[in-house]
Amino acid sequence: MKILLHFVLLFVLPVLFSKLCLSSQPLRLQPHKIPRLTPFHNSIQRRQRSAPNAAEETTSLPPHFKTFYYKQTLDHFNYAPQSYDTFDQRYIVNSQHWAPGGPIFAWLGDEAPVDEDLPIIGFLTDNAPRFKALLVYIEHRFYGKSIPFGSMKHAIKHKKLRGYLSSAQALADYAEVLLRVKQDYSAQSSSIIVVGGSYGGMLAAWFRLKYPHIALGALASSAPILYFDNMTRADGYYSVASKDFREVSESCYQTIRQSWSVIDKFASNPRGLSILSDKFKLCK
Repeated sequence: MKILLHFVLLFVLPVLFSKLCLSSQPLRLQPHKIPRLTPFHNSIQRRQRSAPNAAEETTSLPPHFKTFYYKQTLDHFNYAPQSYDTFDQRYIVNSQHWAPGGPIFAWLGDEAPVDEDLPIIGFLTDNAPRFKALLVYIEHRFYGKSIPFGSMKHAIKHKKLRGYLSSAQALADYAEVLLRVKQDYSAQSSSIIVVGGSYGGMLAAWFRLKYPHIALGALASSAPILYFDNMTRADGYYSVASKDFREVSESCYQTIRQSWSVIDKFASNPRGLSILSDKFKLCK
């Protein structure tokens, strides 16, 4: 069955993996063109929160996974005093199958706590033994335990503070963490492959484009890279999904199609939504 979800691969896998063990020179961050945030002028109290430099063992994680924290820069693109604030960014490492010179597979976190992603990311753990890879999972800023300003309540309180929650800032975060991991594991000759799904897949593709000196390649799973205004039809996904149902069963397609008007009509009644919720056993 055809589906809209697609894989975007910036290097052909056979060629990509054949280069994983090639040596490379030590990598450094390079300038790149990313829109700058507008600096804000409200004063921000600096917070020096403690974070472990060594691994923090977490009982809820699967075996061989260790949690680390990186003292991350709040704003990578401006030079106001507030830009140099920092926050603790969480990342998780699995070195079970790691061998010196092996590649680094890096999962770029999306809009969720990174530890919630671990049970569903089989691609990295499945391939780590074959390639003797080091696995790194980096949490997206403003999610999980990687919260600037001490708390989520404060971080999203003002519009200007929410401006630090951006894909451009997140990509720069990932670049710093990956360079730190290479340093900590003496892995300067190891190639990095970034991986992500959905929004994280978009980040993986963009990371390869903006930081080609850090990532050899990217695997973007189900990444809606072109799903923006004036680029892709807003109903594109629904059109493809409807086509799938229709190819399998015309009656199924017609039943689902007709159900929407019935549901809308029913929902317009005073207790309609409540009845529908009970009928379909929706979450409360």
